[in-house]
Amino acid sequence: MHMVARRERLVVNKKRSERVYYRVEKLSIQRKKRRRKAGHTRGEQPKATAKNQRWAMDFVHDSLWGDRKFRMLTVIDTYTRESLAIEVGTSINGIKVAEVLDRVILAEGLPETITVDNGPEFAGKTLDRWAYENGIKLDFIRPGKPVDNCFIESFNGTLRKNCLNAHYFSSIDEARLIIEKWRKEYNEFKPHSALCGLTPAEFAGNNNRCTADNLNLAVVQ
Repeated sequence: MHMVARRERLVVNKKRSERVYYRVEKLSIQRKKRRRKAGHTRGEQPKATAKNQRWAMDFVHDSLWGDRKFRMLTVIDTYTRESLAIEVGTSINGIKVAEVLDRVILAEGLPETITVDNGPEFAGKTLDRWAYENGIKLDFIRPGKPVDNCFIESFNGTLRKNCLNAHYFSSIDEARLIIEKWRKEYNEFKPHSALCGLTPAEFAGNNNRCTADNLNLAVVQ
């Protein structure tokens, strides 16, 4: 919230933001629990160093007002943190996944690798053939290890907390409209700490670099 207030030229000093947050508005924030030092840590996952080097995708489930279930296919670029697509539907099979990826590729270009879990939509013959024909590698995570796809898990958590839990959807069309509006806001307005305080869209359009010179870019703009 401090980064948002700073880019809107409301405050500059972080301590002033804290005073407004805690004392004036009397808000609170949940503290994350520290991991135990004795906990097992898996090997470090290779990180992308350029746009379109590694995408990640997964499914998120939710329900409409009348308890009718629907699902979302989420696709992100793990380097720019951009949300490339959120496809909403009651049924999304391997064919639909390939169609969504074709649409994204027309706008963004071909990725080198896409990280996925072992679900039938991703591990089936349809997507396997699509990936082979497009020269794209499907990187399957270890079974039962969603942490291997940590970027999409983090994004899906943000989607649920800031969008799905904040709205009731009366229809699929309404869900599509609200979720797409949130996706654009996530890309174009929400600053990201891993991107020097830039939004994913700003970072993607700033030669994909996070340097000290970028720290004040959001304020200058």
